[in-house]
Amino acid sequence: MKLVKAISIALLPLALAACSGTKVNKTVDRGFDAKHLSQLKAGIWVDPRGCDHWIIDDGVEGYLSARLDKYGKPVCSGIAPPNTANGAFKSGSTFGDTI
Repeated sequence: MKLVKAISIALLPLALAACSGTKVNKTVDRGFDAKHLSQLKAGIWVDPRGCDHWIIDDGVEGYLSARLDKYGKPVCSGIAPPNTANGAFKSGSTFGDTI
């Protein structure tokens, strides 16, 4: 038990060092065809529970964010069956799909 506690205390500074506080602007695509995400078109992916998620695929990277109403609750519109993607979520990319 003392060994586990000693290892935990020794590793604590390493864990805290990972929290550098550096903020990264996640609205900017930093890939091969880098551009602001507002220049790409989003589609909707319906999760297994039937709730919507915004999706963008620029050919190399993909982006996903839960679709929320103004109160922060998930939107489950019924636009498509579960596990289905809809929309032109690959539009706006100048980089072809690598797969």
